Amino acid sequence: MTPVELSRTVLHAVRRAVDAGELRVAVPERVVVGPPGPGGCGDYATNVALQLARPAGQPPRRVAEVLRPYLADADGISDVVLTGPGFLNFSLHGSAPAALVREILRRGTRYGYADGPDGPDGPDGPDGPDGPDGPDGPDGPDGPDGRVVQLHCPHELRAVVVAEAAARLLRSQGALVRTSCGAPLEPEWTGVLGVRVDAAGPAPAGLAVNTRPVPAPRDPDPLRLGRDACRWALLHPAAHDRPRTGGEHLVQREGNPLFRVRYAHARTRALGRNAADLAFTAEPGPLDGDPGAQALLAALGDHPRVLSAAAAHHAPDRLARHLVAVADATLPFLAAVLPRGAEKPSAAHRARLALAEAAGTVLAGGLSLLGIDAPDHL
Repeated sequence: MTPVELSRTVLHAVRRAVDAGELRVAVPERVVVGPPGPGGCGDYATNVALQLARPAGQPPRRVAEVLRPYLADADGISDVVLTGPGFLNFSLHGSAPAALVREILRRGTRYGYADGPDGPDGPDGPDGPDGPDGPDGPDGPDGPDGRVVQLHCPHELRAVVVAEAAARLLRSQGALVRTSCGAPLEPEWTGVLGVRVDAAGPAPAGLAVNTRPVPAPRDPDPLRLGRDACRWALLHPAAHDRPRTGGEHLVQREGNPLFRVRYAHARTRALGRNAADLAFTAEPGPLDGDPGAQALLAALGDHPRVLSAAAAHHAPDRLARHLVAVADATLPFLAAVLPRGAEKPSAAHRARLALAEAAGTVLAGGLSLLGIDAPDHL
């Protein structure tokens, strides 16, 4: 069971409880699952009981107790545990890793986009928690209901780059977006970074500047970093942090987060070429007992939620930091992918190769949303 399928299963459980008269609430349009928070357990968790408690007029834990029987017998779920004030924690059957990897490889670099089988609102919905511990803020991006999100930024390099990346994220979640800047863009911004906006000049009546990160320093000039490193330097820090635009973003060492992300992607592609030389291909399968694989699976499974939250908050830095986390989980795992010595390729090797390819796919898709290339060779 993938996170998308688990989200659907939880929503179906809420509907069943409402139809049975055990809960008197309006069935939400979306239910979000994520990694368990502090004190949680299992593979995934949701705070849906806390969200429904007030409209249901019942304590959150009571709502969770009502939902638990509808979830415990669902296909793919091996156990449901209540923790804290009412979090539902799920342990999934062993087929879950293979299903997640298969889903990523099927969707390709559009894994986590909202145009999948869940309809226009996306796999996990944009209104979920940042993990099950608490709310993730706004109810997600406008757009799926026909409204247009308007991003207006001042005439400043970082603001324009952030607005453009935020627009890419919003569109990935099904939103309709229009970007504008207070003045026409400088030719070198367009030429070096490839940034574009839909309109330039004073904002329409009633639209204030709503994308205003801390400006980039003019010395050293960020543009001298080139497209990819400059975009990363401006997008990786949170909007309230002052970006660094020195040469550290060009260093080809693991101390540079951008290098780690692109290197991890290139390594996954190299493994695919090496496997072809050994005459075996990737095939999703069980990965039990491999802690490195479990950490990587958790990071990949969290990707749809991260995209949704980054879009909802107009915060591409969330995606950038997530890609670093995926890369840091990927690199240690890759050493175990290929057979060693005279070892013959086995089902375990094929399953590890499939997971490595899924990781490379997520890294490539995330970098693309930030406007950064993901080369197959470094």
